[in-house]
Amino acid sequence: MLSVFSGLGLGLSLIVAIGAQNVFVLRQGIRREHVLPVVIICAVSDALLIAAGVAGLGFVISAAPWLVVVARWAGAVFLLAYGILAARRAWRGGEELRVDRTGAEGSAPGSGGGTTTATRTALAPVIATVLALTWLNPHVYLDTVLMLGSIAATHGDERWLFAAGAIAASILWFTALGFGARYLGRWLRTERAWRILDALIAVVMITLAVSLVLPVLGG
Repeated sequence: MLSVFSGLGLGLSLIVAIGAQNVFVLRQGIRREHVLPVVIICAVSDALLIAAGVAGLGFVISAAPWLVVVARWAGAVFLLAYGILAARRAWRGGEELRVDRTGAEGSAPGSGGGTTTATRTALAPVIATVLALTWLNPHVYLDTVLMLGSIAATHGDERWLFAAGAIAASILWFTALGFGARYLGRWLRTERAWRILDALIAVVMITLAVSLVLPVLGG
């Protein structure tokens, strides 16, 4: 059990941080939009990467560092594009929101008629976005595959118990983040609130994009 709890603790310490993936899951949770598919994709992706790291894929990445460089640039481009779209939503406003005067299901939590709700986005682009934010992020490979894989190796025959703990941490975190975020909706009943949220998302995404390429440019 010590290996399981070690994996759980380390997994949470790596996952519970402000990042592009977490920001997207949070936004989908607040919108109550395709939350279950997003949570499943994030958790399954982490499980696959953790298992790959424990199985030894980290040695492949160490032997071919150019793979991380490619992921770094691809991720930076995608994050920059997503950040620009978020900034555009924050600047223009009104495109994602409609006024619900019926008080029907889908309104903000605890609200009645006359509330502001978000129009739904199709499932396909949401899935494409969460896959890109997950698999084009080089930190995912460095943290999940290399770091967790290396530390799991120190647990010897119990390395897969360590991996199980790390996978459980991912499932717990994304489930709590995605489905818990809906309770923030009470503070996001107006278009102005959503524009502020999108502005913050834009800042986070663009900052992360710049942080990905700075090491390459500086080196």
